[in-house]
Amino acid sequence: MPPSSPTSPSSPSVGRRTVLGAAAAAVPVLAGAAAPAGAATGRHRSPRALPGGGDLGPNVLVFDPSTPGIQAELDEVFAKQESAQFGTGRYALLFKPGTYHGLNAQIGFYTSIAGLGLSPDDTTINGDVTVDAGWFNGNATQNFWRSAENLALVPANGTNRWAVAQAAPFRRMHVRGGLDLAPSGYGWASGGYIADSRVDGQVGPYSQQQWYTRDSVVGSWLNGVWNMVFSGVQGAPAQGFPNPVYTTLDTTPVSREKPFLYLSGSEFRVFLPEKRTNARGVTWGNGTPRGTSLPLSRFYVAKPGVSAATLNQALAQGLHLLLTPGVYHVDRPIRVDRPNTVVLGLGYATLVPDNGTTVLKVADVDGVRLAGFLVDAGPVNSRTLLEIGPAGAAKNHSANPTTVQDVFVRIGGAGAGKATTSMVINNRHTIVDHTWVWRADHGTGVGWETNRADYGVVVNGDDVLCTGLFVEHFNKYDVQWNGQRGRTVFFQNEKAYDAPNQAAVQNGSVKGYAAYKVGDHVTAHEGWGLGSYCYYNVDPGIVQHHGFSAPDRPGVRFHDLLAVSLGGNGQYEHVINETGAPTSGTSTTPSTVVSYP
Repeated sequence: MPPSSPTSPSSPSVGRRTVLGAAAAAVPVLAGAAAPAGAATGRHRSPRALPGGGDLGPNVLVFDPSTPGIQAELDEVFAKQESAQFGTGRYALLFKPGTYHGLNAQIGFYTSIAGLGLSPDDTTINGDVTVDAGWFNGNATQNFWRSAENLALVPANGTNRWAVAQAAPFRRMHVRGGLDLAPSGYGWASGGYIADSRVDGQVGPYSQQQWYTRDSVVGSWLNGVWNMVFSGVQGAPAQGFPNPVYTTLDTTPVSREKPFLYLSGSEFRVFLPEKRTNARGVTWGNGTPRGTSLPLSRFYVAKPGVSAATLNQALAQGLHLLLTPGVYHVDRPIRVDRPNTVVLGLGYATLVPDNGTTVLKVADVDGVRLAGFLVDAGPVNSRTLLEIGPAGAAKNHSANPTTVQDVFVRIGGAGAGKATTSMVINNRHTIVDHTWVWRADHGTGVGWETNRADYGVVVNGDDVLCTGLFVEHFNKYDVQWNGQRGRTVFFQNEKAYDAPNQAAVQNGSVKGYAAYKVGDHVTAHEGWGLGSYCYYNVDPGIVQHHGFSAPDRPGVRFHDLLAVSLGGNGQYEHVINETGAPTSGTSTTPSTVVSYP
């Protein structure tokens, strides 16, 4: 990708608005330092219990239909965030149930917009929630880190534009019209992800190279470039890969939608959707969705500046975590040891490790939900950034798995960062539903050794499912899968652009590290709709033996694979193992394999 625009850090608040997040919470949240000690007990002092609930801080803007000047406030946030690709501003724009007229909410970097009803149809915007690419000359390939959730839209001209790339989920939305996924003028686009949404009209991806849509309803789907994947989507086009480029599964094997904030009267609560098997269509189509909810008083509402020790104290006393928008530094792992714990971020809350620590560790327990935050590697190398379960985890979590949703990882870009392995998944039955794990190819602190990161996602646990797996640019394997019976529905990858020469990527006798490596001992694994691209712009002569590597066994199966050299910068000799024609020339034409073995 071309170099990014200069950063534009945002101020911590917009206008004069400060919105309280929980009127029912009686005690303000503690932030910034470890909790004060309580009364002495014998020779020891016990920490005072931390309060739950509290206000959501100045970067959460809550609107109702009578709020004056909504458009001006939306425009002010967008002006700060439009080109702030590596800035520090973080915002959540929340709309109370009701109907809003004549709005155009343009969504920039690190900005989330969401309705506060139980159903998207509780909050209707007669207008648009727009992402375009004017800031980058009509190129949408860097429209990262933004989201839309839980709204109904009646687009002003009949079609809403959501021209995004990675880490920009469109969840739980009802578009009463059409949806375009490419920028005006149909410049380059590289995304993206839709889930639990209904689009009454036509979805037009146009220049989108790859896209994954899960458990949704569409009126029709127009076209595709390389890799359009659907699971559990009513109205999806029929299976046709490689021509047309559709991979279509009738259902999603297992899914559980992301937790979300909503209003019950004047009280904020967090809704926890229930697990579905063989899912198809939206969860909210027949009224109230199925699941449970928690009051905000059960959450420690964290603010930037809070210590990891305080976050761990809150978790230890049984509170969940709500991370309000901002950048958090942690000097030790956040430890999620209790079953059914929720860690939910708003407005792309960002966690940065200090001194090479791991950011977050989950115990071998049931039902943890991690959602809606960004992990940004620090300048001191972290052995790992996220650990879902300890090494050797073996408990059966099939009835109540851990879910990791819209949790994104970045190494470099906003400054030098290093991590040997970004995300390690040890717990059985974990569901990773939409992640982008990215070793930066542009920004600051970028270079083959400067933001060194050998492995993106390593899966050691058995029975893990990934739906919407985006992992890019790692120095060695982007995905290394060691667990049994793993499944992936949709995988998007680019190999590291900046490899200096063939020797730098040599993997023993093999030319290059596969984008997706299944361990030699694995006897059962399956994947659908997987793509790997190379763009070796430092040494275009680098040869990658294959994009995918897996043991040649009947139980290890892949469907609808592709490898493509972008403009002839590098070459794949095969798609998977020794199968698939080599990529050649400068035509950027994929080499495909429909079924393996």
